[in-house]
Amino acid sequence: MAGTLDTKVQAQSLVDVVAERLEAAIISGQLEPGAKLSEQGLAASLGVSRGPLREAIRRLEGRKLLERTPNIGVRVKQLSLQDLNEILQVREALEGLACSLAARNMPDAEIAALKRMLDGHEKQKSVQENTGYYHEEKNLDFHFSIVAGSGNARLIQMLSGDLHYLLRVYRHKARPKPGRAAQVLREHRAIVTALERRDPVAAEQAMREHLRHARRYVEEQLAAEGEAETGPAPMGRTRTLD
Repeated sequence: MAGTLDTKVQAQSLVDVVAERLEAAIISGQLEPGAKLSEQGLAASLGVSRGPLREAIRRLEGRKLLERTPNIGVRVKQLSLQDLNEILQVREALEGLACSLAARNMPDAEIAALKRMLDGHEKQKSVQENTGYYHEEKNLDFHFSIVAGSGNARLIQMLSGDLHYLLRVYRHKARPKPGRAAQVLREHRAIVTALERRDPVAAEQAMREHLRHARRYVEEQLAAEGEAETGPAPMGRTRTLD
C-alpha cells in the first residue's frame, strides 16, 4: 500500500475516502505506531481541506487507531503486548459466542462459502510452504464472516468495531509464528465442520481453541519480556498470527 498518502482524493464522500486512506496508511505501516500526524502535511498530500481531514481523524480516533494527547496532538495508536493480550482475551470469548450462534443461524450457503474460502486459502503459496496465512479484507475475512453469520446485531457491532480495526492493524504488522499457517488452516476447517454439523457447543470450542493459540503465543512473549525486564514492546514487534 506504499504511496497511499501521495494520491489526490477524487470527488466522493471526502470524509469516507480520507478515513480509508489514513486507515490504509496505518495498516500498511506508512504511518507507524507512535507517529505524530501533521494536519497541514496530510491535507496537502491528500489534496483536501482541513475540515474533512479533521472529521476523518476523529473517526479513526473513535476506532482507536489514533489517539489525541493534550498539548501534543494526534498520534498513531501504539499497542503493548499487554494491550494485545487483553484484546485477544475479549476476542476469544466474543467470537466463541458468535461461532456458537452461527452454528444455529448461519445459512447453509454461507457455510458452503466458508469452505470455498478455505479451499482458496489452501492454494496460497505461503500456506503451502507453511510460512504465513494471508488475511483478507473485512467483507471476505473468515472470522468476520462467522461473526456476521451469528445473526446477533449487537455482537456483530462489538466485533466489527474497535476490536476489528485494532486486530486488522495487528494482523498486517505481525510476522507469522513459524509453522503456524498449516495449523491455522486445520483449525479453520474444524470450525467449519462444526458449523456444518449445526453443533453450537463444538463450534464454540473449536473457535476458542483456535484463538487461544494466538493468545498463548502473546503470553509467551510477555513472559520473555518480564524475564528480560524490558517492559512491553510496541505492537509492530509482536509475532503471532490469527
